[in-house]
Amino acid sequence: MGVLAGKTALVTGGSRGIGRGIAERLGRDGARVAVHYGGNEVAAKETVAAIEAAGGEAFAIGQELGTPGDAAALWAAFDARADGLDILVNNAGIGASRPFATIEEEEYDRIFAVNTKAPFFLAQLGAERLRDGGRIVNVSTGLSKAAMMPDTIAYAMSKGALDVFTRYLSKVLGARGITVNAVAPGIVDTDINAAWLRGNAEAWAGAEALSTLGRVGEPADIADVVAFLASPDARWVTGHWIDATGGSLA
Repeated sequence: MGVLAGKTALVTGGSRGIGRGIAERLGRDGARVAVHYGGNEVAAKETVAAIEAAGGEAFAIGQELGTPGDAAALWAAFDARADGLDILVNNAGIGASRPFATIEEEEYDRIFAVNTKAPFFLAQLGAERLRDGGRIVNVSTGLSKAAMMPDTIAYAMSKGALDVFTRYLSKVLGARGITVNAVAPGIVDTDINAAWLRGNAEAWAGAEALSTLGRVGEPADIADVVAFLASPDARWVTGHWIDATGGSLA
């Protein structure tokens, strides 16, 4: 029996990439997983099918994030399928790689709405559903600590705010035994990076060189760290930002 047997988890942006890796790993560990998706229902159902094929239990819930009332609508969909929550993984996010001088206000607001505002209110409304001793894991980025890619300035800022939220929320919820931590990936081979990374030998080599381990990250590398933080073994870890960049910040 898995270490998360009897637990219920919600993974936002759980249909693809890092989110799918996290959802599948929590499922293997025994959790019943709510796989959230923003627009790709097909991918979400594929993730659910993969979890079920491995012997786990999962269901998909759709809700666009970054819109007014998004958190309340997502939780309403969750409540229709589950009774209470043990693990919240705020993974959904959007990025932008654009020169500072060209970033427009609408794009800036959208990045913060999805990456910072949505996790805030998902946690706020989710706290009443989260059982004592539960877990919140926010997926951040190594770019909030090192300006390696200046064109990601707005994205990095939004995740920096998420890091601050993580520390403060750990104080707010600590009395209930709820831990709150952030996991910061480096460059990971996912669809969001495919346009510039896959098939580009120079970009791939550069990404490998950033890591002291000499390779590009995979979703499972991040999922395993999240799984630890969601497990009973991480009961004494809270308010922390975990570097999961493969040594890129070393």
